[in-house]
Amino acid sequence: MEFRQDDYLISTDPARIQFEVVYDFLANRSYWANGISRETLRKQMEHSTLHFGLYHGDAQIGYAQVLTNYTSFAYLGNVFVLEEYRGKGLSKWLMATIMEHPELQTIRRWLLATRDAHGLYRQFGFTELTKPETIMEKYDDNAIRR
Repeated sequence: MEFRQDDYLISTDPARIQFEVVYDFLANRSYWANGISRETLRKQMEHSTLHFGLYHGDAQIGYAQVLTNYTSFAYLGNVFVLEEYRGKGLSKWLMATIMEHPELQTIRRWLLATRDAHGLYRQFGFTELTKPETIMEKYDDNAIRR
C-alpha cells in the first residue's frame, strides 16, 4: 500500500526499504537498538509482519515495523523519523497511517516501548498498561547485540 502527502510517501512494500538507512539510524542514533548488528536487524526485518517506510522523493527518511497476528495483537517497534525531517508532522502522519491500516482494525491489544515519545503515542490511544497485573516480561538488554 502507498499513501502520499505533499512530497512524502509511506509505503508498506518491504522491497523499498533502504536497509542501510534503517540500520544506520537504529545502530548509531537510537537508544533502543544502539549497537544492533546488521545480521540481527536483517533477521528482525525479515520476520516482521508489516513495514512502513517513510520517503521524501527516493530517500528513506523514516520507518516503523509492526509484528502482528492481524487479529488480536500487534507490537509497534523501531519507529523513527530522521532528525532533519522532524517538526513537520511526519511522525503523526506515520502513526495515523499505521493505526488506520485496514488489516490492523481488529487488533485488541497494541504494545510498544518508548522512553521519550509518550506524547506522540497518547494521541493515538496508547496509555500506560491498563492491567499491569496481567502483563509479564522477560527482558535481556544484551540479547540484541548477540
